[in-house]
Amino acid sequence: MFSLPSARSLLAACRPAAWTSPISVFTPSLSSASLVFARGRHQLAPRSVKFLKRHKGVLPIPVGGSTKGTTLAYGDWGIRVKGNGMRITAKQLKSADDALRRKIKAIKGAKVYMRVFPDIPVCIKGNETRMGKGKGSFEFWATRVAPGRVLFELGGAPIREELAREALRLACDKLPTRMEFIDSKAPPRLGNMILAPEIPADADPAKTIELSA
Repeated sequence: MFSLPSARSLLAACRPAAWTSPISVFTPSLSSASLVFARGRHQLAPRSVKFLKRHKGVLPIPVGGSTKGTTLAYGDWGIRVKGNGMRITAKQLKSADDALRRKIKAIKGAKVYMRVFPDIPVCIKGNETRMGKGKGSFEFWATRVAPGRVLFELGGAPIREELAREALRLACDKLPTRMEFIDSKAPPRLGNMILAPEIPADADPAKTIELSA
């Protein structure tokens, strides 16, 4: 027989050598990346980025003549930027998307297509801060849109033009720049200039229709 000096030593002898707390078993490990993105988590936030802080950058200006993203690709009706380029936040895009879905939820099969995505982290340091001492903390996600860029489209089911105009008007009220209503026949836009299709030389001038800007 052997003797134990106290009850505490008895518990220590009965305890397994590799004992782990049940809390540590069922609690997921929080990495540093998840802690960084906890504040900026949003429904439209990207899943992962290489760098959380990024340069401010400039708004894209289509000086090269590209018209990509200025016409409809998925739906029958849509809105595109008519005013100056703007940095649109994820909160503004989500508000516009919610307004569209509430308006067309009665139509079975109708879909909302968002043509832009807020993947740019915006860091704000403050207006009355001296130079230096770092860039600033992360605040929100945003995206840069150029003039003529299509933001939202409606499709998936036949939608009347009156209803589409009203739904997209509600979405325009949530956005910080001027927008215009377009359909699938709208010509592409290069900045503030609408590129009208060329009229063939053998076309009858009496039957051609001039496109209004």
